[in-house]
Amino acid sequence: MKFGRIVRTGLSCAFAAAAVFAAASRASAQGNAAPLIPRSVFFGNPDKAGVQLSPDGKQIAFLAPVKDVLNVWVGPASDPSKAQAVTDDKDRGIRNCFWAFTNSHILYTQDKGGDENWRLYAVDLATKQTKDLTPFDKVQARVQEVSHKTPTEILVALNNRNPQLHDIHRVNILTGEMKLVAQNDDGYAGYVTDDDYHVRLGVKMTPDGGSEMFQIAADGKATSFVKVGADDNLTTNPVGLDKTGKNLYMLDSRGRNTAALTTIALEGGASKVLAEDAKADITDFVIHPTEYNVQAVGATFDRRKWQILDPSIKDDFAALGKVADGEFNIASRTLDDSTWTVAYVMDNGPVRYYTYDRKTKKATFLFTNKKDLESVKLAKMHPSVVKSRDGLDLVSYLTLPEWTDTDGDARPDKPLPMVLFVHGGPWARDNWGLNPYHQWLSNRGYAVLSVNYRGSTGFGKSFCNAANMQWSRKMHDDLIDAVNWSVKEKIADKDKIAIMGGSYGGYATLVGVTFTPDTFACGVDIVGPSSLQTLLESIPPYWQPMIDMFTTRVGDHRTEEGRKLLAECSPLTHVDKIKRPLLIGQGANDPRVKQAESDQIVKAMKSKNIPVTYCLFPDEGHGFARPVNRMAFNAVTEVFLSAHIGGRFEPISGDINDSTLKVPEGVEQVKGLRESLKSSSSSGT
Repeated sequence: MKFGRIVRTGLSCAFAAAAVFAAASRASAQGNAAPLIPRSVFFGNPDKAGVQLSPDGKQIAFLAPVKDVLNVWVGPASDPSKAQAVTDDKDRGIRNCFWAFTNSHILYTQDKGGDENWRLYAVDLATKQTKDLTPFDKVQARVQEVSHKTPTEILVALNNRNPQLHDIHRVNILTGEMKLVAQNDDGYAGYVTDDDYHVRLGVKMTPDGGSEMFQIAADGKATSFVKVGADDNLTTNPVGLDKTGKNLYMLDSRGRNTAALTTIALEGGASKVLAEDAKADITDFVIHPTEYNVQAVGATFDRRKWQILDPSIKDDFAALGKVADGEFNIASRTLDDSTWTVAYVMDNGPVRYYTYDRKTKKATFLFTNKKDLESVKLAKMHPSVVKSRDGLDLVSYLTLPEWTDTDGDARPDKPLPMVLFVHGGPWARDNWGLNPYHQWLSNRGYAVLSVNYRGSTGFGKSFCNAANMQWSRKMHDDLIDAVNWSVKEKIADKDKIAIMGGSYGGYATLVGVTFTPDTFACGVDIVGPSSLQTLLESIPPYWQPMIDMFTTRVGDHRTEEGRKLLAECSPLTHVDKIKRPLLIGQGANDPRVKQAESDQIVKAMKSKNIPVTYCLFPDEGHGFARPVNRMAFNAVTEVFLSAHIGGRFEPISGDINDSTLKVPEGVEQVKGLRESLKSSSSSGT
């Protein structure tokens, strides 16, 4: 579940403006500081992304801009420079696509304004015509199964009959013809299907917050197969079936702490462990395109480590390990498995894409995902383990302005203003790699720290379960412990620490300025819930089958005792404690954290005469997908942070032009914002 303020300082607007310009002057006086890198380099569209070979290896597809909007491009694999755009999206951009096994169709999903009601589209490469395969309003399409055995058909899950439940349909990508395969009358949260398009298992959530898997026979009869308790539910789930269809691959933490890769026989239930890691869950898989055997798995504590299970790819991994720095991912494979596309992720450079010939063991460089990143000096990301007050290992990532760490010991020459950047979820995690927020903020002169607080995934079930009923409590203690660590290590200036994040990270920001109002100098909340009760009462209908998992881990809005807990843990309840500056960003179409979550805390602050700046985007959802909107909000954020913790900033200038930014509250709290709104195409307030 990814949900991924301004003070009564008594300062006049003129004083605040002076502080902004003083901060800019201080920064420019740092002769050894790196030049300011434009926001567009970090938050504009990539040049190319999502690189995939066609199943026959003759063509290559990727996402690239057309007039600043991401679209699908296709060209010959032998010469990607000849690729042409095959879609013509002019609005939000296409963010994911994949090949159909016809080799002549591209499939992609798209929503409207961030509402997450995904539609599935098919592009005929011969005619350049795009067909809407799921032409339903207020319905979410999920791709269930794509099989090389049936190139012209795929399985799609749709909640067009019941908004809470997805049925399985077989869809012809040529004609759009749709046939019901499984009607979900039994409350399944999801299904496991095979490559012959048979529904084999269904997963239901149980009232205790756990789950139960059922085998589903051809006649629809369901038989209980595996039961998973609440403690294992976030770390135990099906991965898929082997080629025989007789064995289920599972991630399984039952009887252990970290999730291992196992197989379970569908007949008899015999289980076998294939791979495990003592410190981290298995999270990454390399699976053969037609044999379906798992060939390698990855586990990440601080950095990812691969375990090879199939000796046939051992030499390939050895060869790929010598090609480039960073961590590599196999992005696509041809059906005959002769050629791969490989992406190398670095912490201080763009993603590097290669094609890899398995016969010759030769990798051929294609391009990076963003050429502008090749010519700027970026900062290293340093993994660190911070101990929580009760002894947990909090895997964290620190990025410093590259000019402040002259001896390379991952400590600045003197304490810096710092941004604590909190990940969403909370059932997600931070990873090592190129993080645009880390790079942007460190270039502005801030230390940037991201913390995998308890509840973050990938570190075993004990770490996940330590967060149960601990929203705003021990989960927040972990963040405070990391802040105290950064001060003790002389990384952060204790009087100049900001908290910032999206989704759960936005909630953590609101908790930071209400529960620990003296710790942070300011906060930036992006699509964060302000009330846990109203959050749970307004979840999307298709999350309803999982409600018992949420209430077991967060609190139960259906009981008096649960509502009391949720209220105690909600920033909205503690608004009167806010005394530091707050900036809020929200998408009006957010289906996870509704606009009401931001509206209600802004209203509460206004009623108590507590200043706040509220940025609203009418064409966005859970986060800001359109680059013009991302850059607009980040332009405001940059000036806001500079005013309150003293880093460098690039003026707002024209970065809100063409965005849909509205500022219903607090426009005067950010220097230059009102003037920029007046000169932009946005109507502003």
